[in-house]
Amino acid sequence: MSAPLGLGPEVRDTCTSLGLMLAVVLSTGLARVVVRQQLHRSKVHAFVLEFLGTFQLCCCTHELQLLSEQDPVHPTWPLTLVYFFSLVHGLTLVGTASNPCVVMMQMMLGGMSPEMGAMSLLAQLMSALCSRYCIGALWSLGLTKYHISERTLGCRNPIHVDLAKAVIIETICSFVFHSALLRFQEIRTKLRIHLLAALITFLVYAGGSLTGAVFNPALALSLHFQCFDEAFSQLFIVYCLAPSLGILLMVLMFSLFLPWLQNNHVIKKD
Repeated sequence: MSAPLGLGPEVRDTCTSLGLMLAVVLSTGLARVVVRQQLHRSKVHAFVLEFLGTFQLCCCTHELQLLSEQDPVHPTWPLTLVYFFSLVHGLTLVGTASNPCVVMMQMMLGGMSPEMGAMSLLAQLMSALCSRYCIGALWSLGLTKYHISERTLGCRNPIHVDLAKAVIIETICSFVFHSALLRFQEIRTKLRIHLLAALITFLVYAGGSLTGAVFNPALALSLHFQCFDEAFSQLFIVYCLAPSLGILLMVLMFSLFLPWLQNNHVIKKD
């Protein structure tokens, strides 16, 4: 008997995974609409939106990682999916950070109070852990042959280089991405989202096979929670301290070094 709609098993599994990710995006989008209509307390409103944004990002990345580990007919297929869902997140997660490093950047630049920053970090931490268990429950349904709930329980260390190189890679990824995020604010929204999606895709291509190119501590916790339990110090340095160092270097460069360089250049001209 031929497969339904003439689709092979691999294609059906891929379509199912894509459908699952789109369902997550639609459900969290609906939840955000309800939150904006029903919750009027700013702190609670911000907490729930940050929770939903991080949940969407983590769940979709779990599924993307699963798809990338398969053997696609076209090697560029996983990168195409990374670009597409980066666009989706860019369009739907406006107003949320979904990344502790972004919260840190906003706090250092004076765009967020310490109270709001702490609340956003708490929401992201809770959402990262919740998304891990939710995706495990979805995988336990066995919608595709790759959906195995036990997969979330084991540690599959994503670091394939020595510690120093891993720190450098995650620091550079964080520095480059957040520098672009800061500088692209002046560009109109539609173009900015495409530029950031292309940058994320490039960083994943360049560093994905070495460290995963995560540059997001909350996402790293959701993806590799068991590895944090087994090799906490290594993963904490690579996925928490290194991206934070990238943020610090970026803020120092834009707040101190570049203004000093510009002023020094003007003085020499005079």
